[in-house]
Amino acid sequence: MLRLGVRVCRSGMIFPAHDELEPRDHDLVKSQTRAKDILGVASPSLPAPLPARCESGIESEKFPEVTVTEFSILRQKAGLSVVEAAEALGYHERHVYRWENGKGKPPRQAVLDCLRARQPGGHKPVADTSAFTFIDLFAGIGGLRRGFEAIGGRCVFTSEWDKYSQATYAANYPYDDHTISGDITKIGEKDIPEHDVLLAGFPCQPFSIAGVSKKNALKRPHGFACEAQGTLFFELARIIKHHRPKVFLLENVKNLVNHDRGTTFRIIRDVLENQLDYRIDFRVIDAKSWVPQHRERIFIAGFRDRNAEFTFKTLDIPDPASGPRLASILHPEDGTEKPDGHFTEGPLATVTERYTLTDHLWNYLQNYAEKHRRAGNGFGFGLCGPEDVARTLSARYYKDGSEILIRQNGKRPRRLTPRECARLMGFDRPGEADFKIPVSDTQAYKQFGNAVAVPVVAAVARHMKQWILEAVEGDENHHATGLQESA
Repeated sequence: MLRLGVRVCRSGMIFPAHDELEPRDHDLVKSQTRAKDILGVASPSLPAPLPARCESGIESEKFPEVTVTEFSILRQKAGLSVVEAAEALGYHERHVYRWENGKGKPPRQAVLDCLRARQPGGHKPVADTSAFTFIDLFAGIGGLRRGFEAIGGRCVFTSEWDKYSQATYAANYPYDDHTISGDITKIGEKDIPEHDVLLAGFPCQPFSIAGVSKKNALKRPHGFACEAQGTLFFELARIIKHHRPKVFLLENVKNLVNHDRGTTFRIIRDVLENQLDYRIDFRVIDAKSWVPQHRERIFIAGFRDRNAEFTFKTLDIPDPASGPRLASILHPEDGTEKPDGHFTEGPLATVTERYTLTDHLWNYLQNYAEKHRRAGNGFGFGLCGPEDVARTLSARYYKDGSEILIRQNGKRPRRLTPRECARLMGFDRPGEADFKIPVSDTQAYKQFGNAVAVPVVAAVARHMKQWILEAVEGDENHHATGLQESA
C-alpha cells in the first residue's frame, strides 16, 4: 500500500506535508519504484511533485491521507470501475470499496490474479508445441480443459456465460491468447476458430434427477422443453455441423440416459449419429474411484471417422473400494498446512468458525431429516467423517451444505471449505492449494458443484489420446497428399 501525505491550505491549494521538496521527491521516487517492483508498472495515480508552500501564506491544515492500493492500480489497469469490479469478482461493492481505500485486503491472492488476467495485452505468449487444438464450450471453471491439456492439447476458444465462472476461469488460465466468449446462443459459427477437438459440458439441470424433481414440483418444463437450458444441446449440434471437428467429448448427468423414458437420449444419439454422421460411444462413470465422492456422469465421445474403433469398455477404472477417503481432501488442522485465506487460520491452520453450522440451521436439518424418516423418505443430511466417501457435491451446496457435513469433536458439524471442494473435485491435489478461487464462497460452491471431476476427465482424455492423435495425423497426411497432387 502506498500512502501519500499531503496538506491543504485554507485557500484550497494542496502541497506536500514536508516543508522541503527534496525529501518529498525522494519519497515519491521510492514509491514509484516500489509500485513498479510489485506491479510491473509505475503507479499511474501518483502525483507529480507539488509546490513547497501555499502561495497565500495562510497557515495550512492536515489533509487526510490519500491511499493508493495494489488492488486499485490493478482495477484501473483492467479498465473496470469499482462497481464493475465487484460484479466481475462476485463480491459486494462495500468490500471492494474497502480494498480500494486500503481499509481491508482481498481475502485471496486470486482476486488480484483475476484483475491481472483482465488487463489488455496481459497474456503471456506460449510456444505452440501442442499436438492438437480444442475448444472449451460451457466451460465452467475449466475442468474438461485440464484433462485435455495434460495430453498435449491447446485451447483456442472458450465460451462461458456466467460472469463469476469467467472470473475463476480467467484467474486460473491468465495466459490464453483469446478472451472468454459469453452466451453461446449469440456466437456465430464463423466466430469460432478451427479446432481438432470440441469439449462441452452442456447444462445438466434440465436432465438431472434433482433438477427434474424440482421442476416437476414447480410444474415447470424440463429436458428439451426447458427453453432456458434444455435446447442448448442443439447449439452444440450447430457448431459441430459447421466445423466438423475430428473428435468431440460431451459430458452430462447420469439421468440424461433415462430422462423422459429414454426419449431425450434417443434424440441426442439420432442427431449425433445420423444427422451429423459421427460414430459415438458413451459410458456412465462414477468419480469415487478417483476422488472421495459418489458422482456419476455420462461421457459421450464422438469421432468423425466412422471407422474409429474407440470404445469406453477398455477404459481402466480403479477399484472404488480402494479409492480415496475424505481424509485426503480435508484440512488436517495440525499445522502441516499454511493458513489459506479465510478458510483456515492460526498456527495449526484450523478451519474458521464461519463454516460451522449455526444452532438454528443444525436443528432445522435434524428436524427435517426426522420428518422425512418417519414418512419413509430418504431425504436428509449427509454426515461424514474422514474415512467416508461423500455424496454428490451439488450447485446448491451454498444453501445449507446438507449433502456433505463434516463431523467435529464437541461441536456442531461444518460445511466443506471451498478449498476442500476444489480438492474433492480434483482441481487441487490433496494437500495442495494451487487452484485460484477469486470469487465469494457462494459462487465458489456453485462452481464446484457444477464442475466435472478433473481426475475422471484426465483418465478419459488419456484413454482417447491415441485416437485423437491418429485422427489429427490422418487429416494432416490427407491434406499433404492433396497438396502434392495439386502441384
